[in-house]
Amino acid sequence: MICERCKQRPANVHYTEIIDNQKKQMNLCEVCAKEEQQASFNLLPQQNLHDFLAGIFGPGPEGDLLQCPQCAMTGNRFSTHGLLGCSNCYQEFEDRIEPMVRRIQGSGVHTGKVPARSLSRYRVIREVDQLKKGLRELVAREEFEKAAEMRDRIRELEQKLAGREDENDHQTDGR
Repeated sequence: MICERCKQRPANVHYTEIIDNQKKQMNLCEVCAKEEQQASFNLLPQQNLHDFLAGIFGPGPEGDLLQCPQCAMTGNRFSTHGLLGCSNCYQEFEDRIEPMVRRIQGSGVHTGKVPARSLSRYRVIREVDQLKKGLRELVAREEFEKAAEMRDRIRELEQKLAGREDENDHQTDGR
């Protein structure tokens, strides 16, 4: 595909813009794309990911009082920059991170993608978790026969998971 602007170089930048339900597509070479960006894209306020996250976090009620003991990151600096200083910050700022994750994802539990090779294992783990929850409910209702059946199913699935881990260990050991 040839650049739509200069009609000389190969188009390797493909840009789609939708404004007020009007779709505009451009296929440009790198040179024309840079010129186009300088001409039009810079009219929009540039915002990087850190600024975006800082806007989501907003100022915290604790301000500078909350501070990570490991890296000295303060609550105010975290709110301003949207960056955490170290892995310990996740625990220190958990009360502020968790509501933000809920707003973005709709849940406080990570629901990201699972690699294809781990998908069947993940499904079994999720089923075990659901069965354990059901088991607690059955015991609370004193439905012990059903609870015993569910317990056996959980053991069966856990053995299946343990067998897969052994297989993976043998594969990584070269056996």
